[in-house]
Amino acid sequence: MREHTSLFIGGEWRAPSTDRTLEVVAPHTETVIARLAAPDARDVDLAVAAAREAFDHGPWRGFGAEERIGIVRDLADRYTEREDELARLITAEMGAPLRFSRSAHARLPGVMMRSLTDIAANFPWEETRPGYFGSGVLVCHEPVGVVAAIVPWNMPMFLTVAKLIPALLAGCTVVLKPSPETPLDAYLMADLLRHSGIPPGVVSILPGDRDIGAHLVAHPGVDKVSFTGSTAAGRQVAAACAPALRRVSLELGGKSAAVVLDDADPGQVADGIRVAALMNGGQACVVQARILLPRNRYREYVEALNEMVWALRVGDPFDEATDIGPMVSERQQTRVRDYIDTGIREGARLAVGGTDMPVGCDRGWYVRPTLFTEVDPRMRIAREEIFGPVLTVIPYTGDDEAIAIADDTDYGLSGSVWSSDPDRALAVARRIRSGSFGINQAYSMDPVAPFGGVKASGIGREFGREGLAGYLTTKSVSGVG
Repeated sequence: MREHTSLFIGGEWRAPSTDRTLEVVAPHTETVIARLAAPDARDVDLAVAAAREAFDHGPWRGFGAEERIGIVRDLADRYTEREDELARLITAEMGAPLRFSRSAHARLPGVMMRSLTDIAANFPWEETRPGYFGSGVLVCHEPVGVVAAIVPWNMPMFLTVAKLIPALLAGCTVVLKPSPETPLDAYLMADLLRHSGIPPGVVSILPGDRDIGAHLVAHPGVDKVSFTGSTAAGRQVAAACAPALRRVSLELGGKSAAVVLDDADPGQVADGIRVAALMNGGQACVVQARILLPRNRYREYVEALNEMVWALRVGDPFDEATDIGPMVSERQQTRVRDYIDTGIREGARLAVGGTDMPVGCDRGWYVRPTLFTEVDPRMRIAREEIFGPVLTVIPYTGDDEAIAIADDTDYGLSGSVWSSDPDRALAVARRIRSGSFGINQAYSMDPVAPFGGVKASGIGREFGREGLAGYLTTKSVSGVG
């Protein structure tokens, strides 16, 4: 049992304003593994005030880019030393299989941290342009101010790094709100930040519920909100930011398609879909769980997918052999099972899985990996984000119909195309409206590439130079030179 009786406000541990607590429950055992002090609105006010003071009057904004980069690189080194501890924390708090926690939840954020410092080192912080009217113009990129960063439970450290690190490199101050389901990894980051050389006031971390998030998003001391979560919640965040014309970036939901062309190898497709659609137990916004199969080879691909899903090992996330762990919460387990029931009622063919507990699991918030075939694109299971290990197979005839079905969605976050012909695959990728795409692979979160969505999948980009620019504002100074 872990106990955290203080809150991380302004770079130090402080007593909370209330005696309320948060309980962290392990999805595998359904037992309480941690209790943390719960913040209230007064703690949010203190955190924003500390961030405001640090930005307006502290040294962080005035540091040169090289100095901030050096501090973040030191933070990355400290982070790497604790990757294994972090992987185990995330497996305990949200149920991801330990193999996936090591590779994606723990190692990948460290890679991202270093890549973001490289991007910052080569960023044009200032440039002089010859002016049209004779004198030169100095274009300066400056920090946007106090950032409210709100992170969900499904990829907690990865998304923390995606927001915190570029904001720090830009010279911003940050109030980070992790999800109450997964606060333990954020507190490990707090411990690292305390020893990183970042000045007081620059970072606060307040795990809390929606009320805490709402108070933070609407706070008059905040200059920018960076939010990752559901599309419905994203609309509320945008509405809260609108009256103050507060800057906002939103990385929201997805219902991405994996388009399998009729020249793809069935075995390779099944292996790829196992990652693209079932990473993190399907609890990822980028999963490609709408699988579009050509009718002329439909049976071959379905058989390969059937074998893949049947072979998945479900159970204890700390077992190195486990492929699929539990859902993060009982609420999420119920949500996913309800969608499976919906698919059956809608008339889709249940090929594998169902609503029963997986074999060998007598407790925990588990869902059987489920494959629906003969799915109509108008069914709810083909249109709504399920966020669990549920695959829907939709047949099509011809590339044009496949592209039309892939685009027939409110979302546009990710996707993939599978083919033995690279040119044909790229042609399909170019035609589908999506913020990111993979060819013969799940979209790889390459740190040099901007990531984000179109349509109801969000506004703005993370990673790459574009992600860093999202935490900057531009000033033009004329009469230079």
